Amino acid sequence: MARKNKRDENILEEWLNKKIRELGGIARKWVSPDNPGVPDEIYIFPGGIIYFVELKTEIGRFSDLQKWQIGELQRLGCNVRKIKGLKQAEEFLIELEEEFGKKQMSRKA
Repeated sequence: MARKNKRDENILEEWLNKKIRELGGIARKWVSPDNPGVPDEIYIFPGGIIYFVELKTEIGRFSDLQKWQIGELQRLGCNVRKIKGLKQAEEFLIELEEEFGKKQMSRKA
């Protein structure tokens, strides 16, 4: 079951990364070998706006270490999101489209 859940998480990650690029952002996988529990993704948008995102499927759970790492980033004032499943990923995209979609459209006009 864990293998299927990881595969589903990877599918969600690939889908969200594609949507981020469509909004003009870049998606980077965050791998920190000596610092476990950091969020999965870093999304960078024009103007230096950065989001740290931890992705899970609907049945995935955030470990205590991940919760701590997210709390540390939030304490420093970073934009951090914990996203569980497609519904929350879509809600995050709506938030981003409101901020960056309008900017992208005004550049094209």
